[in-house]
Amino acid sequence: MRRALLLAIALAAPCLAQAAGFDAPGLARFDTGYARCEARFAHMKGARDEAYLAVYRVKADAKARARLAELRRSAAYRKEQRAAQAEAAKPAASAPASPLEQQCQALWTQVQRARSTAKG
Repeated sequence: MRRALLLAIALAAPCLAQAAGFDAPGLARFDTGYARCEARFAHMKGARDEAYLAVYRVKADAKARARLAELRRSAAYRKEQRAAQAEAAKPAASAPASPLEQQCQALWTQVQRARSTAKG
């Protein structure tokens, strides 16, 4: 009985991760952070959707990209995006750039991993 429950949880985990990834406020915060990565690292430009989907291990197909586009048109997304951009515009209290670089590199690693999985 216990094994069956653990197996069911293990099988449901990817579905839960995929469902949890598609929320407008989270997407807006991600987009704001990713824009900072794009500004700092040229190789990351143009891979925003792919990166977001890679973080949640969702296949980057037309349906998933359409869902992201739909969320970006929503009022909740626009509201959160304005708030996130306002927060990002505030001057940092001499925060080092290394945490941002680490986050960007970790995110890019996820994109690369998703690309290699999709090819293979």
